Amino acid sequence: MVLVYTSAIFQGTEIPKKQVQKYVSRLKHKRKKYRRRSTFGVGKDGEQWVNYLDRHSLEIQELMKLTRNKRRFYQQGIRAATLIASIS
Repeated sequence: MVLVYTSAIFQGTEIPKKQVQKYVSRLKHKRKKYRRRSTFGVGKDGEQWVNYLDRHSLEIQELMKLTRNKRRFYQQGIRAATLIASIS
């Protein structure tokens, strides 16, 4: 359990450094005193998001064929997932 917690904390600190946190969780609002997600939560959500994209990649590609104007956003998301996956 300690290893999983440590891994999530490590990923949660690396995700904002790679500037892909907006794909994983909501960013901190400028006027708010506290963050919306903890470092642990960001790391855990990043891992879940990458696993989801891996599991449903065929369905996502089919949807992208239907909506070609969203392809750029899809490619940005895939790039972010690749960066997050390279952390672990």
